[in-house]
Amino acid sequence: MKSVWRNGHSEGIEYWLRLTHAEGVGPVLFARLVKQFGSVENALGASVSAMMKVEGVGDVTAGKIARSRDRFDAAKELDLANKYKVVLIHWEDERYPPALKSIYDPPPVLYVRGTLERSDALSVAIVGSRRCSTYGSEQASRFGYLLASSGFTIVSGLARGIDTAAHRGALSAKGRTIAVQGCGLANVFPPENEKLAVLIAESGAVIGELPMDYEPLAENFPARNRIIAGLSLGTLVAEAPYNSGALLTAKAALDYDRDVMAVPGKIDSPLSGGCHRLIKDGARLVDSVEDILDTLGCVGQGLKSHVADSAQQAEAEAQAMLFDSARLNLSTAEEAVWGGFDSEPIHIEEIIAKSGLAAGRVHSAIISLQLKGLVKQLPGGMYARKSV
Repeated sequence: MKSVWRNGHSEGIEYWLRLTHAEGVGPVLFARLVKQFGSVENALGASVSAMMKVEGVGDVTAGKIARSRDRFDAAKELDLANKYKVVLIHWEDERYPPALKSIYDPPPVLYVRGTLERSDALSVAIVGSRRCSTYGSEQASRFGYLLASSGFTIVSGLARGIDTAAHRGALSAKGRTIAVQGCGLANVFPPENEKLAVLIAESGAVIGELPMDYEPLAENFPARNRIIAGLSLGTLVAEAPYNSGALLTAKAALDYDRDVMAVPGKIDSPLSGGCHRLIKDGARLVDSVEDILDTLGCVGQGLKSHVADSAQQAEAEAQAMLFDSARLNLSTAEEAVWGGFDSEPIHIEEIIAKSGLAAGRVHSAIISLQLKGLVKQLPGGMYARKSV
């Protein structure tokens, strides 16, 4: 689809910033004020008595709004946005994502580093735990790759673990991905993902709703999660324990009448406890892209033939990508040993035979791979790739 992107902030964005950051004004109240007074400018000029006629606004809230609506320095904020090549758009701008605009509490103003496209309407969120297993990271990368190869935009939160893997999977497929930050876009969180954020902005967008210099505080992330869910047709939880913030994203998706899916893990793995609870509660168990297409209903059905044409090649490429991503500065011997592993446990004698190395070198390489967290020892001389 053709892009609707153009340079420059939305018209009248200064007024939107002032009202958005008035004390006591959240997304829902912002919408009520605009509806009551017909425009953002009129809402900014409304009297206290007039604001008290708006649902949810008493004399205290109206007074707070009146006293604070001119405090936010919009000009300074726009100068900072320009410095970081960030564009601010409001929900009356054609560039604002329609899916996000349709939720109960959309952000009045979006900060965008990169570009948004009409094709981003075909988005799937992939979320999960920051502290994930190798298995969880692999599945996030795999589904990110396969969905991006099929034309979906991958939405996630740029966090460590599952989010990072999902973004990288999409980028490896040369697809589009959107990262939603829980801080101002003058910051990158976590800081080690700064280069990843640059790559995402080049082939998609890094977005948020907070002022440019806001720090990544814990209280910001639940609101960030609603944007991830609101941008997407459905949310896939790749791996999450019971207390994971990813479950808040899944809940938001349900609240917005969007599909929720989950990747199953080992039944005794606490890292997959949240996914299993979602599945018990009715989320779609997913182990293939076809499962996701089935879940998305008529939208997914319309894409099935296109996806089927490229699915086998994309799956092979995804598996190759996962294998390569696991190589953490391996020596020649370690690579030879690691190359003998697949998804099933393997006996040490078979590892020696496959590697073509002397037994001593294989044992040394095995120990090194164990220390790097790539291999685990099983009873009876068996070894396996470490997935939990």
